Amino acid sequence: MFNRFRQPDIDLDELKIVPNLLLSSPHELRLPLTWIGILYGRIRAELAATSGVHGPEDVIKLLLVGADVTMLCSTLLRNGISHLRLIEGGVQEWMEEHEYESVHEMQGSLSQIRCSDPETFERAQYTRAVKGLQHVVMTGGEAWRVLNGE
Repeated sequence: MFNRFRQPDIDLDELKIVPNLLLSSPHELRLPLTWIGILYGRIRAELAATSGVHGPEDVIKLLLVGADVTMLCSTLLRNGISHLRLIEGGVQEWMEEHEYESVHEMQGSLSQIRCSDPETFERAQYTRAVKGLQHVVMTGGEAWRVLNGE
């Protein structure tokens, strides 16, 4: 659902289209985390999480909100295939510490339909945006100038 699109760039010296590979970073996890958490249990589809999956914590979070599978690439390009052992070991250790016997048992337990405060999924984006502007008192055109970096 949130796979990274491969978009070309332009080499201005050579005047030609060139590939532009941008690897993901962990902060990109929030979009799939939010939407998988909202969609889990509401649609009849398997949910595969991509973008921002770099460590065991990312895999755990995505499983808790309802992902059926997590996919990663950028972290393997950066850290090598052996990084999978670290991720798998981290997930297993966390599950043991929190007394989960299977992935299926934890899957979706913090999704929107199962968590104690379902509105958190919708409020999270709004709250982050408002907190970023709390220090600014805006009137009239000030809001437009602040939001547009003027």
